[in-house]
Amino acid sequence: MIDSIKHKGQRRQMISKLRKKGITNKKVLTALEIVPRHFFMDTALEDYAYEDKAYPITANQTISQPYTVALQTQLLELNKGEKVLEIGTGSGYQSAILLAYGDLKVFTIERQNELFKKTSLLFKKLGLKPKKTIFGDGYLGYPKEAPFDSILVTAGVIEVPKSLLSQLAIGGRLVIPIGYNEQIMTRYIRKGEKDFDIQTYGSFKFVPLLKNK
Repeated sequence: MIDSIKHKGQRRQMISKLRKKGITNKKVLTALEIVPRHFFMDTALEDYAYEDKAYPITANQTISQPYTVALQTQLLELNKGEKVLEIGTGSGYQSAILLAYGDLKVFTIERQNELFKKTSLLFKKLGLKPKKTIFGDGYLGYPKEAPFDSILVTAGVIEVPKSLLSQLAIGGRLVIPIGYNEQIMTRYIRKGEKDFDIQTYGSFKFVPLLKNK
């Protein structure tokens, strides 16, 4: 797994702040301490990489703030060997956190071709190996590999795509920000064919999840 001596002190400070904000899952905290966030950002922003803020990346997208990444990952309640679908590869940072979490089958989808190519090259450079990186429409999910134990959406939606709910395994978790100008972090847990337990976890701001026309 990737690691970097550079900025390790800043990563430890970041972890301390995340604990104070309610992140308790040790594997999540370890993953965020291991993965160098600055690898996934413009070099001009490297000095700011471990501040708890979102920053711009390619194609008018953003890299989420560390707290958001940590919370979404914690809400997935991941277990060894599970199959995880990430909607919105973006910078690749969230994918790297999932891979660092350990022993997960990670599938990740990106619809922006420029980002898809850039991140795919970065994964190779860093030795990161998702089960599959997919260039496609995240609204459709990835039915070829469904059902998934967890689905993570890294962009805001007005309403939950039915395709993603249908691709959850029974007992599976979908973590998704829902709303227009501001989103409510929401978790769906599939209890049955059409039975979902729905929980909310506060307000956030995400770029919108775009879909192909």
